[in-house]
Amino acid sequence: MNHVDVAALGVNLLVSAIIVAVVLLGTFAYALRSGVHAIMDSMWSLGFVIIAAVTFALSSGKGNDTVRTVVLVLTALWGLRLSGYIFLRNRGTGEDPRYAALLRHSRGNPTLFVLRRVYWAQGKVMWWISLPIQVVMYERAAPGVLTWIGVSVWAIGLGFESVGDLQLARFKREPANHGRILDRGLWSLTRHPNYFGDATLWWGLWLVSCNQWIGLLTVTSPLLMNYMLVKRTGKALLEKGMRRSRGAAYEEYVARTSGFLPRRQRASAPLTPR
Repeated sequence: MNHVDVAALGVNLLVSAIIVAVVLLGTFAYALRSGVHAIMDSMWSLGFVIIAAVTFALSSGKGNDTVRTVVLVLTALWGLRLSGYIFLRNRGTGEDPRYAALLRHSRGNPTLFVLRRVYWAQGKVMWWISLPIQVVMYERAAPGVLTWIGVSVWAIGLGFESVGDLQLARFKREPANHGRILDRGLWSLTRHPNYFGDATLWWGLWLVSCNQWIGLLTVTSPLLMNYMLVKRTGKALLEKGMRRSRGAAYEEYVARTSGFLPRRQRASAPLTPR
C-alpha cells in the first residue's frame, strides 16, 4: 500500500531541524574564529546534502529505495558541486561585502545581530526548502512519470547553473575582461543563468516528490527558493551592486538581456567597455 508513515516523517522533520541548528551554530562558531561570515555561502548548499543524508538514513524501510537513492544522489550532486565552487571562488578573498555591510549596520550586539539575521534566518529557509527532499523519501510509491520528468527538469537546472558558473569563472580569469560584462554563452540568454538553474532544479526535485499527493503540499519550497533568488539574496542584491560598479555598461546589458527566464537578446547598441 502506497501510504506515507506520517509519524516517522514527523520525527524526521524534527531531527532535521535540530541538525540544521547544529550545523549552522558550528558554522557560526567557525566564522567568529576566522572573522569571515562568507563561509555561510558554502555551507548553504552543503546543508541540504546533510539533510538529505540524514533523511535517507532515517527513512530506511519506510520509502521506495529507488526514489530515495535518486533524490539523495540529485541533492548531493547539486549541493557538493555548488558548495565546492563557492568555497574555491571565495578562498582568500576575505569577507563578502554583503556581510561586511550587514555588520556595519548591525543594531545592538553585532554577534547576536549576525546570528539572528544570517544564520537563524537562513537556517529556517534551508529547512523549509528541503521539505520535498524529506517528504519524498517517505513515499512508498514506485517511480512514475512525474519522477522522471522531475529528474529531467533537475538536469536542465543543474546544466544552466554549472555551465553558467564555468563560463563566468573562465571569463574572470582573463585579464583583458577586467571591468567588462560577460555577454556570451548562457549569459546572453539570461543575466543569471546560475540562479535560473538553481530555481529550475528545485522545481525538478519538487516534481519528483509529487508522485504521491503529500508531495504537492511542499510546493512552497520551490516558490520560496524562487523568491529568495529573484527578490532577496540573489538577483536583486547582485544587480544593485553591478549597477553601482559597472554603470552604463551594465544598464545596456540589462536593457537587452532577460533578467531571469532565458530568451534571445533584444537588439541594442554594443556594450561600452569600462
